[in-house]
Amino acid sequence: MPQRPSISVFIIARDEADRIGAAIDSVSTFADEVIVIDSGSRDETCAVAEARGARVLYNPWPGYGPQKRFGENACANDWLFNLDADEAVTPELAAEIVKLRDSGRMTDCAFWQVAIRDVFAHESRPAPWAYGYIQIRLYDRRAGRFSESSVHDTVRPPKDARLARLKGAMSHRSIRSVAFQVEKMNRYSTMQADDLEQRGRRLARWRIPGEFPLAFLKAYVLRRYALYGWWGLVIATNYAYSRFLRVAKAYERELLTRTRKNSQT
Repeated sequence: MPQRPSISVFIIARDEADRIGAAIDSVSTFADEVIVIDSGSRDETCAVAEARGARVLYNPWPGYGPQKRFGENACANDWLFNLDADEAVTPELAAEIVKLRDSGRMTDCAFWQVAIRDVFAHESRPAPWAYGYIQIRLYDRRAGRFSESSVHDTVRPPKDARLARLKGAMSHRSIRSVAFQVEKMNRYSTMQADDLEQRGRRLARWRIPGEFPLAFLKAYVLRRYALYGWWGLVIATNYAYSRFLRVAKAYERELLTRTRKNSQT
């Protein structure tokens, strides 16, 4: 029989008491350990996680990529599965991972991609047309790890790496409510503006008037939000505004930097 590799699951979290339990429960069939990296929850996140057998570690928030690298380092095993607190592995995906691991075929490829699909607060599962994106979530950390970017938390495989795709999907409950989404948009767009400034990247001026309508069309048509009816109009508008906020904050920083330079001359 092929050797059965052990899998560590790690989750970064803050104030996720209402969602962390479902995330941990969803990986119970294949996780040999679950690590939760908390960055200062003010609710019962840590207690809920510990009650489900997870090991909880505290690390002050350094940004998305560095926090996930902290999680990678904390894991006992080399094979890792990354899960966000607002996500859950579907039963179909969990069964697929168990079969893949137990057959020994998991180690045939160091990077396994997973489809992550939107589920909104009023839904029990993703709609057939739900928008989704694909990321590496099951991987061997000896072959590749998360990037150091404070905004872009993505596993970076070597250029010549072979990637495989799991058939099952993950559910992504990123929006608790419209109020929560607005707060997240404001916080995340500031982080994006920080990232652009640190990299010295300047956005084209046409994006100030063009970002909102183009982003709205992307969400409403390409992401198929139109199929959600009135709710689709709401989430497409919010998505477009979040993209505009990033551009507006980046331009504001350019103006402030220019003002400071002028005052020094």
